[in-house]
Amino acid sequence: MRYLITGGAGFIGSHLTEHLLPAGHRVTVLDDLSTGRLKNLEAVKHHPNLQILVDSILNRPVLERLVGEADAVFHLAAAVGVRTVIEQPLQSLRTNVEGTCNLLEACAAARRKIVLASTSEVYGKNENVPFAEENDIVLGATTIRRWAYACSKALDEFFALAYAAEAGLPVIIVRLFNTIGPRQTGRYGMVVPRFVRQALEGRPITIYGDGRQSRCFTCVSDVIEALGRLVESPAAVGGVFNIGSREEVTIEDLARRIRTLCKSRSPLVHLDPEQDYKEGFEDMRRRVPDLTRLEATIGYRPRVSLETALKQIIADFKAGRED
Repeated sequence: MRYLITGGAGFIGSHLTEHLLPAGHRVTVLDDLSTGRLKNLEAVKHHPNLQILVDSILNRPVLERLVGEADAVFHLAAAVGVRTVIEQPLQSLRTNVEGTCNLLEACAAARRKIVLASTSEVYGKNENVPFAEENDIVLGATTIRRWAYACSKALDEFFALAYAAEAGLPVIIVRLFNTIGPRQTGRYGMVVPRFVRQALEGRPITIYGDGRQSRCFTCVSDVIEALGRLVESPAAVGGVFNIGSREEVTIEDLARRIRTLCKSRSPLVHLDPEQDYKEGFEDMRRRVPDLTRLEATIGYRPRVSLETALKQIIADFKAGRED
């Protein structure tokens, strides 16, 4: 198979590239390197079946050519992290909506299957936990910039399903729940790499709010396995799927676990998020996925525990592979 991965030099995209190449697939990576890094592809950059192109999903002629050369597309390119969305709202919206529409149009014209990466953020402030794919979307006010990201990804899903209904586009939508692993950077507000760096450097581990908000962190290797099986499953076409873990942890407990694994004496410090993010920040208390549909479709069960994933991330930091 010939795969196009948008955002293929990013955290998840680079792991997906490494997963597909050994199986004999040909992979083209398209990335504008705004958040992705060529360093992420260091281990496979000389692979004969890999092509890397530095360009944008906003470049329609390039996108149309690459889609035409592929058998299927993984769309991972997007604005990354809460900080990016709050500090660069216009560019984030353009990338997430205009770029996705460009890609969907190209895929529909060429009749290419597309796996579109959405996010658990689309559930917003819904308190009906665990979140099932048919749950209502409950977003905050338009004056809170954080919700622009959730809204843009929800709009991506609406466009994808509209192309499926009207143009027969074979589309699979995945909602990712707090993916973590080696190569993830804390520069864009990602909590795990930020905590790990603070703990290893002996600095205060900064927790926004009371720390009782909870998440289910998913190892990137589990996410990649699910993506690979979904793209090959005829039963997945036209569906929306949560990909995540059921191992729920509060942010304060996460900080304590990381501190212990790092053998650190860093103090835990609680901050008012408005001191850092100022306008545009609002958090949700719990985010837990219902994985029933994914299990029924591809037999998915997360295999990597949170502790194992944290150990992998800490080892990567110690080896100097994170920045």
